[in-house]
Formats: sequence, C-alpha cells, structure tokens
Amino acid sequence: MKVCIVGASGKLGRYMVQHALDRGHEVVGVCRERSVKKLDEFKQRITIVPGATNDRDVIKKAVEGCDGVLTVLVPWGVQQYSSGTAQGVLDYARPDARLVFSCGWHITRDGQDVYSRKFLWTVLIVGWIARLLRLVELDDQVEACRRIFASDTRWTVVRGSDLEEGESQGLPVWSQHVGDPILASNITRRVDFALFMVAALENDDLVHEAPAIVSCKSPSAIAHAS
Repeated sequence: MKVCIVGASGKLGRYMVQHALDRGHEVVGVCRERSVKKLDEFKQRITIVPGATNDRDVIKKAVEGCDGVLTVLVPWGVQQYSSGTAQGVLDYARPDARLVFSCGWHITRDGQDVYSRKFLWTVLIVGWIARLLRLVELDDQVEACRRIFASDTRWTVVRGSDLEEGESQGLPVWSQHVGDPILASNITRRVDFALFMVAALENDDLVHEAPAIVSCKSPSAIAHAS
C-alpha cells in the first residue's frame, strides 16, 4: 500500500511512519520545511514533500497515487490549519482511497458523547486562552471534522484520549461514544494511537466511524474485557 502521512514530522506522525514501514507500506510524508530534519532517520526510506499542510498544492502533490492517507488534524495558529488540511485531502485523494484522521475527544459526531464537567471546563479554558494568544484553533478542528463527516469518502476519524509516552501496550480498544465505561481510564500510549491509525487503513469496519480509543491495558479496558 502507498500511504501518505500528513504531519509526518510530529511525535504522532513519526510513530505512524515507523508503523507503516514496519507493515511494508510505501510512505510519503508531508511536513513543514523547517521540520524536515525531524525525519532524518527515515530519509532513505520515505519520500518527503515539504510545505504547509494546509497548502492545497502541497497536499495535491503528496496524495497523488496513494491508497491511503493518514492525517494529523493540528489546530495550530489561526490560519484554518485543520480545515484547510482536511479539505485538501478530501478534494485530492483518490476517490477510493482510505482516509484516516486524528483528533481529540472533544470532537463529537452525533452529539451522543457524554463529557464530564471537568473535561468541558478544560476544553473551554484551554480554547479561550489559545484563541487569546492566537496559538491554536479548536473550533477549526471541529469544522474540519464536520466536513469529513459530511463527505462520502472512505473516512475514519480517530479520537484520542490523553496521551503518554512509553513502550507499546498493543492496539487500543475503542467505542463509539465518549462516556462509555470502557473509555473511563482516558489514557493511551502515543505509539499505540499511531498504531491504531495505521491499522485502520486495513479495517473496513471503521469506515464512516469516529472511534474514541483507550489503551487495551488501561483499568477500564481490562474491567470491560473481564
């Protein structure tokens, strides 16, 4: 499979590159020009397309001929990074390509997610401070996902819990709605978030789903399994 990874130089992106290579995929990575050096460990094994991920020409070039596209929806700045990136992928990826996007739990597809009061206040305060400092645009990430959900492409939006570093614990488990008991632990290893993204390329059961994930070794996942 030929796979494009949009946001390849970030922590999640580099893990996805490694997982994709481990599975024998041909990889095309997209990242900002100043971040290309972060991919030096892979430079002999992947094709790198430098440029802003919300640049439509960059995305068009990178996704050409790809069977799958993995996209990190980053809410950087106030330049519609997430929605611009998502729209470029939706417009230029092959009609039959498998599209997998990453975002946080704050995204809801059908309004049936149940959030704790603490979680809602955290999102509200962080979003307000970020807008004030012009650092990130959480609302634009919501808009990006709205466009994806309305698309007839073969999409999946993977919603990640809180992330931590560490050795892989295996493929995370998932549920359709935040608030489901299996997700209560709210923790996933970043390397395993990336693993779920890459594995989703070959899992048609996740087409048109927005799985919320949690570590398979978390207390809530273990309790659910037992």
